[in-house]
Amino acid sequence: MSDKKNKPADVVANIVSLAKRRGFVFQSSEIYGGLNGCWDYGPLGVELLRNIKEEWWKSMTYREDVEGIDAAILMHPRVWEASGHVENFTDPMIDCKVCKARFRLDVLGDSISDKKKDKALNDLRFEIKDNSSLIEKLENKIANPGDEDPFNLILEDNDLGKLLLSKLNCPQCGNLNSFTDARKFNLMFKTFIGPVEDSSAVVYLRPETAQGIFVNFLNVQSSARQKLPFGIAQIGKAFRNEINTKNFLFRTREFEQMEMQFFVNPKNDKQWYDYWKAERLQWYKSLGMNPNKLRYHDHPANKLAHYAKEATDIEYEFPFGWGEIEGIHNRTDFDLSRHEEYSGKSLKYFDDETKEKYIPYIIETSAGASRGFMAFLIDAYYEEEVNGEIRSVLKFHPKLAPIKAAIFPLVNKDGMPEIAREIEKDLRRNFKVFYDDKGAIGRRYRRQDEAGTPFCITIDTQTLEDRTVTVRERDSMQQERVSIDQLSKYLNDKIIM
Repeated sequence: MSDKKNKPADVVANIVSLAKRRGFVFQSSEIYGGLNGCWDYGPLGVELLRNIKEEWWKSMTYREDVEGIDAAILMHPRVWEASGHVENFTDPMIDCKVCKARFRLDVLGDSISDKKKDKALNDLRFEIKDNSSLIEKLENKIANPGDEDPFNLILEDNDLGKLLLSKLNCPQCGNLNSFTDARKFNLMFKTFIGPVEDSSAVVYLRPETAQGIFVNFLNVQSSARQKLPFGIAQIGKAFRNEINTKNFLFRTREFEQMEMQFFVNPKNDKQWYDYWKAERLQWYKSLGMNPNKLRYHDHPANKLAHYAKEATDIEYEFPFGWGEIEGIHNRTDFDLSRHEEYSGKSLKYFDDETKEKYIPYIIETSAGASRGFMAFLIDAYYEEEVNGEIRSVLKFHPKLAPIKAAIFPLVNKDGMPEIAREIEKDLRRNFKVFYDDKGAIGRRYRRQDEAGTPFCITIDTQTLEDRTVTVRERDSMQQERVSIDQLSKYLNDKIIM
């Protein structure tokens, strides 16, 4: 058996194809041509997503110092003024004057080949060769980009960006020097409450779930009788009107977040930041994600968000490059202080032990359920050569697998289907299982390999003699005999290992 290597583009294409064919993910409104940046989760996809969220929820709330909440998607508009989203939740946007295509300025370089970027930079150097200050700024950004793409840094620069844009062709239509000036575009979806559509009725679809936690800090603390440090966890939908969506599920306009905000004494913020940083990386590893494809990306001081004292991203190495799947941030007392200011209500906490009254610091863990879904799906995908044939298999951790076991009667006679149905009925009480009696047994195995099913149970001739079945394990393809009355315990032990 050997692994078959694919180019990154092939991997993504193969996974998108498999995702549709096997019912993991469909394009939203596909019969109408689809809606860009929106996806529907099919029968297997909704199970995988639910299992990811369930494992996250258990890891967060099945402990004494974290409570759960489910806040409303629509919130008072002042919430978003206090959080800074109304003023600052923007991306720089440009349009092509010819084809009307729209692009995010700060990632435009991702759509342009290295050869064309080099030519544009050389043309820019020639134009500004007599301006020593601009030349110095240009070369400094190229030589010292930090973790950023130097080309995109130059595009964002007030002095150099417009000049560089004039040297570029539109990635969509190919016309040179056809871009508008950059302008800010707010990413929040706006709607109205009630029958009248005017400024007094404006509300927003939440762009993050965190604010619903912040405004409920004292409600949860007092009702759950919690003392600091403690956290509040939430899973919910968020919406961002992205200028450009890309890379399948990686950047979409509607997605789910799994966020936990941990409230601490400001004196202990570093301790808890380091704790949650380690805990969250370990969670992905514990569910089988390849440790070699995971890393931290610590934010340098000059790149921190306005609310952050310290921040890191947990990144996964996707076929298109490293991408964030979770952020851990020390948000200081920014959020509670702003909500206290804008609401006029005190959000201070009285510490019984120290007799102090203060606004807690917040350590945030913010994971994307949709991005996590994509990372787990890609990480599980393998193509292997077995006996001269290519086997496509999803090697999910058993806890995440959409279907835990498949049940096959070897033939549809001699009482095997009846026994198989009995086993199916018994296992369905505790596990998501699938019954399949169509086709050769080898083909049935391959269908379940593509679905990521960890165990296949075959009822055969020996079953009629001694009430045992063949259990085939997905990854090793090894088989063993298990007594029918031990099947439930066998699966349970294997899944929770």
